[in-house]
Amino acid sequence: MRGLRLILLSVVFAGIFYYFTTHPRESPLPPTPLTVTQASGAQAFDSEEQENISVYKKALPSVVNITSTAMAFDFFYGRVPQHGQGSGFVLDKEGHILTNYHVVEGARQLEVTTSDKKKYPATVIGADPQNDLAVIKVSGAVTPAVLGDSKGLVVGQKVFAIGNPFGLSGTMTRGIISSIRSVRGERGYIDEAIQTDAAINPGNSGGPLLNSRGEVIGINSMIFTGGAEQSAGIGFAIPINTAKAVLSDLVSIGRVRRPTLGIVPLPIGPELAGELGLAADSGLLILQVVPGSAADKAGLRAGTERAYIGNAPVMLGGDFIVAVEGQDVQDQQDLSHVMQNHRAGDTVTVTIYRGKKRMEIKVVLGEMREQVRPTT
Repeated sequence: MRGLRLILLSVVFAGIFYYFTTHPRESPLPPTPLTVTQASGAQAFDSEEQENISVYKKALPSVVNITSTAMAFDFFYGRVPQHGQGSGFVLDKEGHILTNYHVVEGARQLEVTTSDKKKYPATVIGADPQNDLAVIKVSGAVTPAVLGDSKGLVVGQKVFAIGNPFGLSGTMTRGIISSIRSVRGERGYIDEAIQTDAAINPGNSGGPLLNSRGEVIGINSMIFTGGAEQSAGIGFAIPINTAKAVLSDLVSIGRVRRPTLGIVPLPIGPELAGELGLAADSGLLILQVVPGSAADKAGLRAGTERAYIGNAPVMLGGDFIVAVEGQDVQDQQDLSHVMQNHRAGDTVTVTIYRGKKRMEIKVVLGEMREQVRPTT
C-alpha cells in the first residue's frame, strides 16, 4: 500500500512539472510598447557634405581599378601567377589611363575595371620609371578626368583621394596638404611631392589626388607606414604638372626623352669652395665630361688636376656650374629640378666660372638612355 502511494505521488508531481513547463504563465502586466524617435524627414546636406558629394560624383567616373597579373617562380609548382591591384584615372576619350609605374611593372596581363563595373583588357603604352609613372590604354567608352594645376599649392588646402584601397573600389578619403617636399622614392627623388594626411593605403597607388573642384592635382604614389602596411597619416602624391610634362612622350614614343648634360659633377659648398679657391660659394664642379655628350659639344671643360678630397680621388680645374637657365644649382637635386622642365633637344643657358671668369654657355641637351619600356 505504501509503495502504491509513492507511485501515485510521483505521477502527480510529474504531471504538475509537465504542465508548468509546457504551459507558460501569462504575464500579469500588459507589454510596454517601444517608443522611438524618428526623423521628421530627409535633411539637407551642409556645405561641407555637399562639397564632398560634388567632388565624388564629378571624379568617380574617371577613376579605374587596375588588376595586374605577373608570373613568379614557385619552388614546387614552377611558374605561378601573382596578382596585384592599383588605381588610375582616364586621360582622354581614346582610353589612355595614367597610373604608377610600380602598378604595372612586370605585368603580363592588365585588366581595368571602371566605376560602372565594366572590365577591359589594357596594354602599356609608355613608362617613366624614374617618376614612377605609366600610361596604359583600353578600348571602350570611358570618362576623362579634369587635370588641374599643381603649381601654387599651399599647405592646409583640402584634398581628396579616390581609389581602390585593399580592393575596396570607389573609396574616397579626405584630408589636407600637409607639406610640399622632395621625397626619395624607389628609383629617385619625387620633386615637390604633395604630402597629405588623406588616408592612402595599398591599392590607392596611381589614383588621383583631387582639389575641392574635383580636378586632379596629383597621382597618389607612396605612403609612410611606420613599419605597418597601412596608412599612418602620411602619404605622398606626384604633382600632376610633373606628369603633364612627360605625357606627350609617353603616349607618342613610349618613353621620356629625359635630358642630360653629360657630365660627372661634384657638389661644392662654401667651405670646400674656399679651400679650392673657387669664384663662387656653391655649385657643381665638372669632374668629367662624357665624350660626344651635350656638354662636350658645347665646349664645357672637365678637371685636369688630380687631387684628393678625403680619400676620394677627383679631377680639379674644371668648369664650375652655378646656374642653369638662371636658376641657381648647388647640388645634383637642384640640377634635376631644372631638367624636369626640359626635354632632350632643348637649348639651355649654363652659367659657369672658368677660373675667375664668369661665362654663359648655350647647351643643346642630350637624351638620357637608361630607361626600358616594360613588356606586357
